[in-house]
Amino acid sequence: MLVRSSSRLTLVAACAVLAACGARESADPLPLPAPTVLVQPDAQAVAWSAPGVIAAPESTPLSFRQAGLVLLRHVGLGDVVRAGQVLAELDPEPWRQNLASAQAGQLAAREALDVAERQWQRDRFQGREGLIAQAQMEQTRGQLAQARAQHEQATQALARARDQMAYTRLMADHDGVIVAEQAATGQNVAAGQPVYTLAWGDGLDVIVDLPAHRVTDIRPGQAAGIELVARPGLRLSARVREIARAADPATLGFRTKLRLDEPAPALRLGMTATVRFQDVAAPGARYVLPATALFHQGDQPAVWVVGADGVLALRTVEVTAYGADTVTVSKGLEPGLRVLAQGVHTVSAGQRVEAVPYRPRATVPGRGGQ
Repeated sequence: MLVRSSSRLTLVAACAVLAACGARESADPLPLPAPTVLVQPDAQAVAWSAPGVIAAPESTPLSFRQAGLVLLRHVGLGDVVRAGQVLAELDPEPWRQNLASAQAGQLAAREALDVAERQWQRDRFQGREGLIAQAQMEQTRGQLAQARAQHEQATQALARARDQMAYTRLMADHDGVIVAEQAATGQNVAAGQPVYTLAWGDGLDVIVDLPAHRVTDIRPGQAAGIELVARPGLRLSARVREIARAADPATLGFRTKLRLDEPAPALRLGMTATVRFQDVAAPGARYVLPATALFHQGDQPAVWVVGADGVLALRTVEVTAYGADTVTVSKGLEPGLRVLAQGVHTVSAGQRVEAVPYRPRATVPGRGGQ
């Protein structure tokens, strides 16, 4: 009986040990593998680029001051012109006739004024001698005043006619280059209708149209790097000199002009370039993470940080840029941390995971990256 009772006690103790082990195993499950990335500063994350074009500092549309038929054009696209050079001419015949009429009218008014002045001199002398009535003198004085007014009107009309004749020639206001042609020989143009566009000014600019989320990242005087599309090996430097206060209605971009520090001889107006900016809005280190690492804690973006013991902790971050498959974080992380790269919606705070390297899925041709 004593032996049998001892066997029972041994069996009960063994079952108790097994039950305790099972309880511990269910309470402490093995950590699940979790793809992670190591947080490291990315020097390229602070740089961004925009397409630009080489341009002159100033650009002026040139037009005739009056309507007419374009009879001659003396320059074309790309021509270098000098201030005062005649660029195009209107048919002058209608204005030549107007000038001849104005000259005849002014000559007639001059003759009438001379007659009125001589008559006034005679009547004034005779009036002092008492040979004519006072009313006659007043009438002569009025005729003289009228002749003077008519002569003045005729003189002004002649000046306008001469100006109109001169306006049949379109001249350059500055030394520069013709960068656009808007009218052809034989075309009737209205007053003020552009015929050419003249680019002028000292030095060269680079013009870019920046989107709204980028225009706040730059400041006047900020440096930028310039790379020509036509000359990939050529590197130039420039500085921001002007930022538009309003967006262009057509492109919705903010026109920004940069002045090249030292224009190269190879540069030509209209060349395309890539402008590389350094973001001065938030100068510290930046960290580029997979887009799948981003989580949200309420309205705040966040990521799961894997501790040294494998325990997950949620940390809010500040995102400065969203790419096609990446996000750029500027605040909330430090170099050396490990961040969960996938499965952010399947874990919870305090959960223990086993960190494994993150390997992005390769894009399968014809599958659109699925």
